[in-house]
Amino acid sequence: MAERLAEMEDDIGDLPARQDGNDLNRDGDERLFPWMANDDMDEDEQPLLYDEVPESFELDTPAVRSGHIAVIDRNIMYVWGGYNNAQNRGFNLYLPRNEICIYNMESGVWTKHAAGGNLHTPMSGSCGACVDGVLYLFGGHHIRGNTNRIYRLPLRAPSLVWEKMRDLKGLPPSRKDKLGCWVQKNRLIFFGGYGYAAQGHHQGTFEYDESSSLVWDSPARGWNNHIHVLDLETSTWSQPNTRGNAPSPRAAHACATVGNRGYVFGGRYKNYRLNDLYYIDLDTWEWHEMSVPQQGPAGRSWHSFNPVSPDHIFLFGGFTTDRQTLSDAWLYYVSKNEWKPFKHSHTKSPRLWHTACSGPDGEVFVFGGCANNLLSYNIAAHSNELLVFNVQPKSLVRFCIEAVLQHRERLSSYWDCLPKHLLHNLKQRLAHVNTLGS
Repeated sequence: MAERLAEMEDDIGDLPARQDGNDLNRDGDERLFPWMANDDMDEDEQPLLYDEVPESFELDTPAVRSGHIAVIDRNIMYVWGGYNNAQNRGFNLYLPRNEICIYNMESGVWTKHAAGGNLHTPMSGSCGACVDGVLYLFGGHHIRGNTNRIYRLPLRAPSLVWEKMRDLKGLPPSRKDKLGCWVQKNRLIFFGGYGYAAQGHHQGTFEYDESSSLVWDSPARGWNNHIHVLDLETSTWSQPNTRGNAPSPRAAHACATVGNRGYVFGGRYKNYRLNDLYYIDLDTWEWHEMSVPQQGPAGRSWHSFNPVSPDHIFLFGGFTTDRQTLSDAWLYYVSKNEWKPFKHSHTKSPRLWHTACSGPDGEVFVFGGCANNLLSYNIAAHSNELLVFNVQPKSLVRFCIEAVLQHRERLSSYWDCLPKHLLHNLKQRLAHVNTLGS
């Protein structure tokens, strides 16, 4: 039976969404197995077919992908999950659940690593966060729907092993994906998302997506603006009593933590992709809506929004209501509540559903995502390109290292006089320079 289901999954393939956002019964096959259906090829319901990639780690370059997660710990970026279009074979494919792609920001080198443990399935649209060297993975979408499981992956351990977090107290979030997260005071604070209606009392609003129930026997889904807090010290879920006017329910938005404020920008709600900006005081739980000028960033979903200093948040890319994939970048000035366009060299590299991580040297690393209209009949142009944005001035150490590398033939005889960590940094970067030049 399992073999037959696998064959049928391949036969069904990946049916492109119609322009009205619904994808119903091209051949009738999806009505046989609702959990295979391509309900709405959008940021609120991703039509991914389960087909685990052979567990091979021979090639270090990451596969092209969208809907993945990425976090930075020290000078290392860790990438997991997502999906792509199976090397243009006509259907979408999850990336292996046991594969971790690692990018060393000192050497500029990618490596792949196998992770053990009990992570149950590959997914996309999950939410990832790193706290004290541990990667936390919550929610996501897999072949049978959404999940609200949470896993932890210690990144500094001798080997990478996923651990399902069990025996958590309190009421967990509903099963969903495309949500956002703030990290503050050893707490993971999750906001919004798209998925099933909550079981039990959840504070906030849930609104059904009428199109999600058009497929026979498919559980209805929708958007929410729920906040759930996981205290990592007590292993307890809780919901705060918020004040003020909360943002509308949404998914595929982006969150950023600055001090004791949790910012959220944009996202999709019903047929709209928003450009509103809110923050919530993470101590008092009071919401505040901030004005966005008419000449500010357009409404979007599937974008990134990263704090790069105590006073700046960097916005890049996304997807508009009229289904344009964006390559614009903006800096939001927290203290002034001002938006300013950010000039960069990647204007010909639009991205949606990518990841972005703030590095230690004032850089933002954008990885993967889709470079065209993910909802069109054309095969999605998933990417594995790494775009680097120099958002803040480089440190004096970084300038010196780059100068030493530039004049390495004259200065290499003096390198042994350097402290060990600087010498290691130079050799890492030199190896990358030699590789690029070979």
